Amino acid sequence: MKKFWNFIQNEDTSETELLFNGPISEDTWWGDEVTPALFRDELAKVSGNLTVWLNSPGGDVFAASQIYSMLKNHKGKVTVKIDGIAASAASVVAMAGDETLIAPTALMMIHDPSTCATGNKKKKKKAIILLDEVKESIINAYETKSHLSRNKIAKLMSDETWLNAKKAHEMGFVDGILFAEKKKPFPPEEEEENPDRKKEDEDKEDSLTAMTYSKSRNLSAFLSKVSASAEPVKGTTIDQLEKRLALLKY
Repeated sequence: MKKFWNFIQNEDTSETELLFNGPISEDTWWGDEVTPALFRDELAKVSGNLTVWLNSPGGDVFAASQIYSMLKNHKGKVTVKIDGIAASAASVVAMAGDETLIAPTALMMIHDPSTCATGNKKKKKKAIILLDEVKESIINAYETKSHLSRNKIAKLMSDETWLNAKKAHEMGFVDGILFAEKKKPFPPEEEEENPDRKKEDEDKEDSLTAMTYSKSRNLSAFLSKVSASAEPVKGTTIDQLEKRLALLKY
């Protein structure tokens, strides 16, 4: 049997690390009594905190489900670190972290489950029903971690959604980004009150007020010019003057 996981001891921290590199179970765990038991036995030997390094394109959904449950049941803190890709079933394992982090260059991908079905129409209908239930079970894991609505998650899965580190963080699939520096923003400089500048601002406001269009003011000025002209405008009503004045607007 070829293992797809590896438990190692970190010499610097003395903590145990679990490495997932490559597909999660190339053979199904469904009905397999050996592989799940072997993984459970190795995990049981870890008494403290556990760091899971995840770089996998996915694999068997039932294996991912059991690994998710085993990690969630672990007594120590589980930190999942996605350093390459967590796609398909591997993204389900990523949801098991008490804290899930992703490298800035890593990716996450979620999609609808798939299977191969043979047999008659009735058996294929059963396969469709199974896929629907498997999808709902996967949504449970995503929903618990991200707190997104089930409808939103279901659509993301149907669309086969790829998420970079920032997007995965924004949507709540991960709790943070690895190696991110926490930069403190510079406090805004307080501007000293300048009397001269205040006077300039007031002058600008007066100037703007003077340039503001006023119908009554312009109409009065226009009537003054008409009344002062050598040839008064005979038979011109106020409405006609207003229409002429309207043509002068910018």
